[in-house]
Amino acid sequence: MRWKRTIQLLDVHCEGEIGRVAIGGVPRIPGETVADQLHWLNSDPKGRELRRFLCLEPRGAPIGSVNLLLPARHPDADAAFIILQPDQAHASSGSNSICVTTALLEAGIVEMREPETVVTLETAAGLVKATATCRDGRCEKVRLTMVPSFVDRLDVELDTPHWGRISLDLCYGGIFYALVDVRQINLTIEKGNAAALVQAGMVLKDLVNAAIPVVHPEIPAISGVAYVMFRDIDEDGAVRTCTTMWPGRADRSPCGTGNSANLAALHARGRAKVGDLLRSRSIIGSEFEVGLSGETQVAGRPAIVPTITGRGFTFGLTQVALDPFDPLADGFAMTDVWGPSAGSI
Repeated sequence: MRWKRTIQLLDVHCEGEIGRVAIGGVPRIPGETVADQLHWLNSDPKGRELRRFLCLEPRGAPIGSVNLLLPARHPDADAAFIILQPDQAHASSGSNSICVTTALLEAGIVEMREPETVVTLETAAGLVKATATCRDGRCEKVRLTMVPSFVDRLDVELDTPHWGRISLDLCYGGIFYALVDVRQINLTIEKGNAAALVQAGMVLKDLVNAAIPVVHPEIPAISGVAYVMFRDIDEDGAVRTCTTMWPGRADRSPCGTGNSANLAALHARGRAKVGDLLRSRSIIGSEFEVGLSGETQVAGRPAIVPTITGRGFTFGLTQVALDPFDPLADGFAMTDVWGPSAGSI
């Protein structure tokens, strides 16, 4: 073969959300910290090239993420990783943390111990403790102790061209979210509304980021609202969510960082306390257990420590390659599959 680059991917999904894990062939990513590496991936042309190589057609698809498995920098961490999506590299993700934990254990990169293995993951947002329930050589479920989550501001009023004035919460759960009660846009969270929800999410994300800059007070590499998450309450009390992701798709999982951000909002309003457990249900009906394990502070502001429990499943092993003579090596996306925003890729 005349391939210039090859990367091996273990195919994993968490409650329906695909999070492929790059376990071999990952190039060296410059940076003293994982936050530095995140910044390099989002700012250097070579970082952009790697992201497009893995996330765009013909090797990638609009669904899912690719997790770059990296050597840990923190002495307490077993491994580090950064999430690649078509728009940029992201700092943190609950579903992807579960995918990475499942990959590390089931591929034998980290030794599996039954009935429980603790894996410490290093992300640009901080350390995530993953407690995996293991049996007969497989990872049955993973409970994540997430990074501290906090409210940036509640009840933000935003004028929109389609829905008039709406209210939203800006919260941090490992990345920044705009949390929107879905009834304000005259929709419900169900599979048949996925396209309409995504289109609304893309509009709202642009409006929020144009109007309200947000930056993590301790990690400058994490800035701007990454996603709009629509939320509702099912009849049985479960939180139903739909996180909308650029350039135009819905998260298939209930969304770990989004539920962490939403839990911070619930806590700030006095609707959740330490020790509480709630269920969160995705647009396809898959579920996470969301817990509030403690209170803390981030840069002097109140914060919480959430837990997210879900399942990861391996479903394949892929090797992607770069032919140096391929005229489409830089990757591409089209609006027929990727959605209207793909025209700017």
